[in-house]
Amino acid sequence: MSFVLVVIAWCLLFVVAWPLALLIIFLLPLIWLLSLPFRALAVVVEAMFAFLKALLFLPARLLGHRG
Repeated sequence: MSFVLVVIAWCLLFVVAWPLALLIIFLLPLIWLLSLPFRALAVVVEAMFAFLKALLFLPARLLGHRG
């Protein structure tokens, strides 16, 4: 559903300001490629926090706490 809304918004932008719409079409893959390292960094940071949480709660789990 969101893809359909994006296409409709792009079509409206194309009607109102076609040079800007074409610029967006050409720059969107470049922006996506530039954001990939930040997404990978976010995955690594999230995994590190999950590991720290598991490490901190390990004594409670070993003692039988169910939370």
